[in-house]
Amino acid sequence: MKNFMDKDFLLESETAKTLFHGIAKDMPICDYHCHLSPKEIFENKAPESITQLWLSGDHYKWRAMRSAGIEEKYCTGDATDKEKFLAFAKTLQFCIGNPLYHWAHLELQRYFGIDTPLNAKTAEEVFERANGAIEDGDFRPQTLIEKSGVKYVCTTDDPIDDLKYHKLLKEKNLSFEVLPSFRPDRALNINADGFIEYIGALGEAAGVEIGSLSDVIEALYKRSEYFNECGCRISDQAFEYVPYARADSEELNGIFARAMLGKKVSRSDEDKYKTAVMLTLGAKYQKLGWAMEIHIGAMRNNSTRMFNSLGADTGFDSVGDSEIAKPLSRFLNALDTLCALPKTVLFNLNDKDNTVLATMLGNFQSAEAESKIQFGPAWWFLDTMDGMTAQMKSLGNLGVLGKFIGMETDSRSFTSYARHEYFRRILCNLVGSWIENGMYAYDEDIVKEIIEGICFNNAVNYFGF
Repeated sequence: MKNFMDKDFLLESETAKTLFHGIAKDMPICDYHCHLSPKEIFENKAPESITQLWLSGDHYKWRAMRSAGIEEKYCTGDATDKEKFLAFAKTLQFCIGNPLYHWAHLELQRYFGIDTPLNAKTAEEVFERANGAIEDGDFRPQTLIEKSGVKYVCTTDDPIDDLKYHKLLKEKNLSFEVLPSFRPDRALNINADGFIEYIGALGEAAGVEIGSLSDVIEALYKRSEYFNECGCRISDQAFEYVPYARADSEELNGIFARAMLGKKVSRSDEDKYKTAVMLTLGAKYQKLGWAMEIHIGAMRNNSTRMFNSLGADTGFDSVGDSEIAKPLSRFLNALDTLCALPKTVLFNLNDKDNTVLATMLGNFQSAEAESKIQFGPAWWFLDTMDGMTAQMKSLGNLGVLGKFIGMETDSRSFTSYARHEYFRRILCNLVGSWIENGMYAYDEDIVKEIIEGICFNNAVNYFGF
């Protein structure tokens, strides 16, 4: 029996151990997609307890707790910090096979120096030791980011955001950069509640009086230029399915006008609106030199009861199963035909689409960037051992794995950088197995370049940081 999560955790061969400990382990981190708060990074307040650090806003943990039969008051309710932590510990002991189990223990080891397995028996001891470490040490956001070896943090920001805290952070002498990412979802979601109010706020932020679709585009253009001045190099769009439907300007303005009267538009009309906005934005991103991230497949807010009670992003989302190949191809091709296709990172949330995305890349590559169209890393429900391995195998089978931009946290937690270690161990184990089995020739310099590239260098070069 192997020791529990020791230094060679997940490393099943001598080559894997050499690759991880000798190359990957100490590479810096480029976290090019996350949901950390720039305000919290700037204010740099220490957490009051491990519960505040771990369970506040973490829908991964909440989902697991609910599935274990834990009452909501221990997730998002008014239970004490200790009660919530004990409830999570009781849940964790049953999460065999879940990456949450590994993440939690990696974080305990790396940030708190605690090797004790967390379960109902040890919960009180771990709670007291962790809180003692917080009291005696420095667990402020900036320190945690620096301690993790992070060089770039790309937050997720709405076009109407004034980016105040990004500007303030630039004035500090930090060892890392916090850069905004442009996420126009609220301008795209024409049927969402609050769309009319949002368009008003967008117009105010951009200094544009919005009365037509062209005004929306102008406002988004102005805000993208402002973001660019503040260091933004990435856009991010999230779709349950890939919309693609064309319409002329008269029809599009009619769709927009109906929405601004508070009327719901048909799915077909919604797709026409989203397509028009995304095509113009894609061309703008290309001119700015940005990369365009497209996250596909999240079916959100499935429980109306819990959405009405807790709101969005509280753990009631799941994987969709829409067909994506044809509309995605048509969308990318429309931009490519105009020589307006930006660098693009495609993320799928349903692993049935691994081969679709891995083959889609090759249709639109060019010498503008190494692997200009990227297959994004396994994320959310797929950032498991199996999910990460399957994504990299698909890219290896059908693309150029050595130019892969690697992992991002997609997280709201300041200790989630342990996920990069988790990814790197899985990467080194996979590559190590191929070398050990004679499937790839071992050249120390070349293999080192590949591992360093996937861990950090490829992303930095790709995004132009």
